[in-house]
Amino acid sequence: MSDTTAPLKQRVGRYGVWSVELRSEDPDRRGRLDEAAAELEELGYGAIWLGGNSTAGHAAPLISATRRIVVGTSIQSVWQQDAATTAAGFAEVDTAHPGRFVLGLGVSHGPRVEGYHRPYAAMTGYLDELDKAGVPADRRVLAALGPKMLKLSGDRAAGAIPYLVTPEHTAQAREILGERPLLAPEFKVVLEPDPARARETARAYLAHYLELPNYTNNFLRLGFTEDDVTGGGSDRLVDAVFAWGDDDRIRARIDAFHEAGADHVALQVVTDAGADALPRDEWRRLASLLG
Repeated sequence: MSDTTAPLKQRVGRYGVWSVELRSEDPDRRGRLDEAAAELEELGYGAIWLGGNSTAGHAAPLISATRRIVVGTSIQSVWQQDAATTAAGFAEVDTAHPGRFVLGLGVSHGPRVEGYHRPYAAMTGYLDELDKAGVPADRRVLAALGPKMLKLSGDRAAGAIPYLVTPEHTAQAREILGERPLLAPEFKVVLEPDPARARETARAYLAHYLELPNYTNNFLRLGFTEDDVTGGGSDRLVDAVFAWGDDDRIRARIDAFHEAGADHVALQVVTDAGADALPRDEWRRLASLLG
C-alpha cells in the first residue's frame, strides 16, 4: 500500500494515464474496466485521470479495484453539479479510500455549456463553497491554461492539470506556479511510426478541440497562427501536441515535458479504434518504453 499522507506530487509519480474509456457507466463493462485499472497500477503508472466530464462516482469503482494508484477527475466541470453535491461525493469516496481520490475541476467551454459566463468567477466561487464543505485544497487540482487560472491553481489547489498543451506551455506554467504546486499536463500519444498515418489519426482526434476557443486561444498565445488552428490543424500543430514515431522519439517527446518543469505527465493513447475500446496493448507498450 502507498502512503496516502505523502504529498500528491510524490504519490502520482512521473507518469499517469488519461482515459475517457475508463469512465464508462455501462455495468456490462465494469469487470473489464476494473481489470484494466488494476493492470495500469501493476504497470507502474501513478495515476488514472478520467476524462469526459467525470465525477467521484466514476472514480470510486476503479479505486475499489486497485490498491494504491491515485484516481482523479480530468475534469469535472463546475457547471455539471453544485459544490455541495461534489463535496458529498468527495467525502464518500475519501471515507472509503482515504487519500486515493483527487478532484480535478475545470470551467469547460462556452460552446458546451448553456449560460456560460465569467468562468474565472465561477471557479473561485466554487472553490469557496468547497472550502466551506471541507474539501481540502491539497486534494483538488485545476484544468488551467491561462495565467490567471494557473495562478489560482497554485493558490487555491494542489496544482494544475493543463490539457492539450506543449512543453513551451509547461515552462510558462511552471514559472507562474513556482516549484511547490503539482504541474501535471496531459499529452497525447499515437503509437505509429509512419508520419502520414500518425498525423491522420491525430488530426481526426484533434478536430473537435479546434472548435473550442479556450484551446485555440491558448495555441495563439503560444505562438501558433490562425492557419495552424484551421483546416484540422497544421502539421506543425499536430506534431506539437501529439507524440508519434518510434519508441525513442516518443520517449523524447514525453521527456521534454519533464525537462520543461512538469512533475507528472498524464498520457492519453489515441488510436483509430472506437471510443469504447480500451487500448490495453498500447498502455503496456507505453509503460515498457517509459521504463
